[in-house]
Amino acid sequence: MVSKDQRRKQLARAKWDRQQARRFDRARKGRRLRVLLSVLLVVLIAGGVTAFVMLTGDDGTSDEAADGEPTEEPSAPEDPCDEPAAGDPSTAQWDAEPEMSVDTSVDHVLRLATTCGEIEITMDTEAAPHTVNSFAFLAGEGFFDHSPCHRLVTEGIHVLQCGDPQGTGQGGPGYTIPDENLDDPALEGGVYPAGTVAMANQYDASADAGRDTGGSQFFLVYQDSPLPPDYTPFGKVTAGLDVLELIAETGAAPADPTTGNTAPYATVVIEEATVEPVNP
Repeated sequence: MVSKDQRRKQLARAKWDRQQARRFDRARKGRRLRVLLSVLLVVLIAGGVTAFVMLTGDDGTSDEAADGEPTEEPSAPEDPCDEPAAGDPSTAQWDAEPEMSVDTSVDHVLRLATTCGEIEITMDTEAAPHTVNSFAFLAGEGFFDHSPCHRLVTEGIHVLQCGDPQGTGQGGPGYTIPDENLDDPALEGGVYPAGTVAMANQYDASADAGRDTGGSQFFLVYQDSPLPPDYTPFGKVTAGLDVLELIAETGAAPADPTTGNTAPYATVVIEEATVEPVNP
């Protein structure tokens, strides 16, 4: 994988190329609009009509500055991640939680090969056997492959959420798993420490409803985050925390009015997820 410095240089070059392309496109549009304006003025003058015409770009802003130079358009932060590989996210569904097949006496490692870099998660099988077994099953079925991480939270709590192949935050594998390890001492004080990996769920604390509703969605904590102990902590990031920090540094888009998700500006896609026991 290229170094962070090399990546930033690549991004700077890509930004320059895009700026040149935009300038070329503006110039082309400007020439075309000037021709149209000339024709329009001839028609208006012929009819004895005086008009004032303001030209705007597609986004409603002035296409050129007063001095004739193209104006810079505001843009999203540069994307630090690679283009996703070809492939479609899974649409598979199952009626029931898979039968227990993992060795609960050993921890397991979940490796996420993402467009932004490798992330390694060591999962505590003894503390969260149903969760680890489900991840082993889903990874083996390719359920996470080509799936986007759809939500980044940068205020209040600091998490990246993944695990829904459709990227809406509403999807899952069709079955649910029980909450586990909610009495983990690491959660004392109502804080999920940086590096914690936990399950998303539909629990509503105000109504005390929605327990045991975990599916495939999970979140990775990249900075200590105040959260009640309602979300199964099942693993720790043992490599790739810098990848999460880079994604967070790029920031999140405004909330989607349909889903409410604040998607990361970075193109975070899980290319492949694998699970294997530690020291089998």
